[in-house]
Amino acid sequence: MAGVQSRGWRGALGAWARVGLVGLCVAWLPSTAWAERWVGKVVGVADGDTVTVLDAQQRRHRIRLLGIDAPEQNQAFGQKSKQSLSEQVFGHEVTVESTHKDRFDRLVGKLWMHDVDVNLVQIQRGMAWHFKHYARDQIPADRSSYDHAEQQARQARLGLWQDTDPMPPWQFRRP
Repeated sequence: MAGVQSRGWRGALGAWARVGLVGLCVAWLPSTAWAERWVGKVVGVADGDTVTVLDAQQRRHRIRLLGIDAPEQNQAFGQKSKQSLSEQVFGHEVTVESTHKDRFDRLVGKLWMHDVDVNLVQIQRGMAWHFKHYARDQIPADRSSYDHAEQQARQARLGLWQDTDPMPPWQFRRP
């Protein structure tokens, strides 16, 4: 007891500083550290980066695929991107790792089908960009693999990279 009392206010301040430091470190962890995992069936594909998944309680959830941005429907390769995603997941059971909701109230997350990262496959096929603006929401390994996959698709001129200068959807959406 004497050892604890001799530290006085400096000891207490040090303890609070350590608690604050731990809290700050936790706040900086990627949001995927708190991902909710659940299984459902894909019952709709809106475009190349958004699906509707039916959960075990028969509730529908719109899922925006984390880390990618696919061409818009009325943009070059928009329909092909949607078709690519549909061929992969429509009517199939997937595992959803949702991290948060976006401003449109969609869950944002990663889709897995038979241990395959569906989001990554869209990039590998040249059907989506790695959405670097939101890369901070991804774990470092995903940031790296998505970026590498985009570079590989570009070099191989797959999908949307067949165009000489494809317009990213975030520019296409700008008024």
